Amino acid sequence: MKKLKDKVALVTGGSRGIGAAIVKRLAAEGAKVVFTYANSLEKASAVVTEIEAAGGVAVALKASSAVPAEVTAAVDKTIADFGKVDILINNAGIYVGKAFTEHTLEDYNEIMAVNVQAVFVAALASVKGMPEGGRIITIGSNMGDNAVGPETTLYTMSKSALQGFTRGLARDLGARKITVNLIQPGPIDTDMNPANAPLADFLRTRLALPDYGAVEDIAAFVNFIASDESKYITGSFLTIDGGLNA
Repeated sequence: MKKLKDKVALVTGGSRGIGAAIVKRLAAEGAKVVFTYANSLEKASAVVTEIEAAGGVAVALKASSAVPAEVTAAVDKTIADFGKVDILINNAGIYVGKAFTEHTLEDYNEIMAVNVQAVFVAALASVKGMPEGGRIITIGSNMGDNAVGPETTLYTMSKSALQGFTRGLARDLGARKITVNLIQPGPIDTDMNPANAPLADFLRTRLALPDYGAVEDIAAFVNFIASDESKYITGSFLTIDGGLNA
């Protein structure tokens, strides 16, 4: 039996990379999946087409995670169309890397809007339509625990902030049996962080395992945390990084 049959999931940033892999895995497990995308209608449509061809249900909504009203509207539309949100996956994120002295307040506002504020906004809107036993899962980064190199200050700060949010929200929603967890990927082969990038060889020297992970590795773990099998896991930071932080 499919683990997520009759569940409704909302994934932010689901048109490519880790987000697309999560959308496809949740749909394969029987969930009706709504996901947002910021720019690429073509990629979002391709994800929907693939899921529908396999007999699943998927809906793509254009919404920028940098704009709170658009995040809230995506949540509200999901609840209006499907009656609830059982599973919220906060996946959308951006990276702004440069020497600290070159940063501007605009850089700070940009990265915090997407990586932190949007997570808060989506959760706040979703819990109003989330039944008992729901799931809130945020995709952070192993860099929330470990700044692996220079020029990562703002990104590391934004991902560390998600840890405090996860702890607090787990306490706030525990009485409703809603779990709140943070998944912290390390080097995963995506177009944003390809396994053949100039930095990749350096990162491999820091890994316990010999190579980058795949987007399916993250999707599989998200699927487990979204399922009933994980009902006693909450307030946790779950790192999948090939041993980079070991």
